[in-house]
Amino acid sequence: METRVAVISMIVGKNGDIEKLNGLLHEYGELIIGRMGIPYRAKGINIISVVLDAPQDEIAALAGKIGNLEDINVKTAYSNV
Repeated sequence: METRVAVISMIVGKNGDIEKLNGLLHEYGELIIGRMGIPYRAKGINIISVVLDAPQDEIAALAGKIGNLEDINVKTAYSNV
């Protein structure tokens, strides 16, 4: 199955559902290459980037599930690789 490299970027607000987010990332863990989290204390938010190598439909499914969580904004960027 063909895979793509992608980055899912999230901005998690004060009321973000972190437990469900971590559960989803654990569920898709075998597809994740790496993860970076940056707390931005001055604004009371967290910025998280997750890099995946996965089929496009799996990436879209994860991004959609994350996008449905409370107080989390999500964007996905795909590579041409």
